[in-house]
Amino acid sequence: MAFQDFDHISERRRNERKQKERKRILIISVSVVVLLLIAASAAAVVVNKNQKESSHSSESDNPSSSSSSSSSSSSSSSSDSVKQVSKSQKAVKTICAHTDHTKTCEDSLSQEVASSASAFEPKDFMKAAVSVVAHSLNKAMDQSSKLKANTPEEKEAYEDCMTLLKDATEELNSSVSSAGVNNIKTILSNAPELNNWLSAVMSYQATCIGEFPDGELKSELEKTLTNTTKHTSNALAIVSELSAILETFNTPGNHRHLLASGSSMPSLDEDRLPTWMTAEDRRILKERAKEPHQDDPTPNVVVAKDGSGKFNSINDALAAMPENFQGRYVIYIKEGIYDEQVTVTKKMENVTMYGDGSQKTIVSGNKNPGDGVGFLQTATFVAIGKGFMAKSMGFRNTAGPDKKHGVALRVQSDHAIFQNCRMEGYQHTLYAQTHRQYYRSCLIIGSVDFIFGDAAAIFQNCIIHVRKAQDNQESTITAQERADKRETTAIVLHNSRIVPDDESGADKTDFKSYLGRPGKECARTIVMESDLGGLIDRKGWQSEGDFAIKTAYFAEFSNKGAGADVKGRVKWPGYKVIDKKEAEKYTVGAFIQGDSWLNQAGVPVHSGLLN
Repeated sequence: MAFQDFDHISERRRNERKQKERKRILIISVSVVVLLLIAASAAAVVVNKNQKESSHSSESDNPSSSSSSSSSSSSSSSSDSVKQVSKSQKAVKTICAHTDHTKTCEDSLSQEVASSASAFEPKDFMKAAVSVVAHSLNKAMDQSSKLKANTPEEKEAYEDCMTLLKDATEELNSSVSSAGVNNIKTILSNAPELNNWLSAVMSYQATCIGEFPDGELKSELEKTLTNTTKHTSNALAIVSELSAILETFNTPGNHRHLLASGSSMPSLDEDRLPTWMTAEDRRILKERAKEPHQDDPTPNVVVAKDGSGKFNSINDALAAMPENFQGRYVIYIKEGIYDEQVTVTKKMENVTMYGDGSQKTIVSGNKNPGDGVGFLQTATFVAIGKGFMAKSMGFRNTAGPDKKHGVALRVQSDHAIFQNCRMEGYQHTLYAQTHRQYYRSCLIIGSVDFIFGDAAAIFQNCIIHVRKAQDNQESTITAQERADKRETTAIVLHNSRIVPDDESGADKTDFKSYLGRPGKECARTIVMESDLGGLIDRKGWQSEGDFAIKTAYFAEFSNKGAGADVKGRVKWPGYKVIDKKEAEKYTVGAFIQGDSWLNQAGVPVHSGLLN
């Protein structure tokens, strides 16, 4: 090869090397620029993130977790999720601080928060609290179904208990639906409804356990229902303290304390009727009941013992009620004694029954535990369906004083109304079991704990006839059964009269009686603006030993009569002589929200206090 050819090759190779070096330098330069741009962007993200975290440091349990300068968009999202869970866990502690079973509350709500894919808001906590009760109750029912009852008494109690737990489950579903609204103001306005249903659920559990005789089965059941009872108590606490809880979150719309039982009273005129009522409404209310049936609605069916009606029995008339009936299903029951055990079921809503008078149209029975019948099954008449109303009828249990627990009337219906009715028995005459109930101008007769239960029940313008108890018993009018201090339940005797029953002698006071005793630890009974006869013992109230004297609430306000002197009353921590402001909390308008549903039913009512 000639040297000239070699020189040409060498020159070409040198040129190729220079070209490659220029490309390499260009690539390196571009790469450096790109890297610098990436670094600048990352720095901007970190600075912006740190600024945001600095302004919200109080909302994070671990502010140092975001100090990394090289976090990507995916790690930033993960960090936000962690912060949100941490924030929700803080909220759990704030909410559960209002409950009696704090650890149970924190554990259950923390699980709900951890399992949720979205951020929790105050309304979600409330819904979760109620949902936890439902889950726990379902589990308890499953476990209870495996328990074995041995004696006939246990078997009767077991059947009653399963019925009560089923009712609790169904009513919890309603509570969950109410809790699931999206507007805080709506939640607040629905709080009385939630309190009402949750109070009933608590009552069903307590009654279920109380049905059983002492023994291994009762102990097992108590253990099974322990968590459910705690969860229900916690849910009641959260709903009851919702306004205070919302304040801690600075939630708008929480300035009106709608949950307080002492909410402001409607303005009343000189006839003690709401001022917003029309002149026609006032006329109807003041003239009502001048003549038999003049204001009664046209009946859908008529019941008559003599065959003059469509049906001969009340049960047949109820069986003929169409499913999903719209409006009120009205049954007129003609004069006669109807020896049948009647139940207005949960599906039978807005049933109205009226008779020819409380001593003419009478539903009568005599079932009792002394004859081997379960306690709940002793009731002659049972009202469960919402909105039940009875007028001018009598309900009685003729089992007698030595048979125990002969229930004439058991009421589980919400918005139940009894007007001009008569309830007659001895021990446990009237079982005001659950929900909101109103009794107007009724006569209740009995001897021992004859007005009892865990309803929010107001007895207005009623006459209470006390029968003399047996020698080994004491006559007690009420035995309220509130099991938890946040249940919105009580027995309220307002503008009523307490006298000896005729068979004991109209004017005799040779036996002593008590206004009431605690049926459960947190029993609550109020007697106000009533006439108390001389048969009321000077102590006023009675208890077995020290049971519930610290946790119960017994109150009197502005009563009169020979038995109304409070100077000799019991000195229990739970007994109060209350003032007007406190008494207003237990009036029809405030306590059972009666201004709407009672006026709609056309029932004469005193919404507030008389004076």
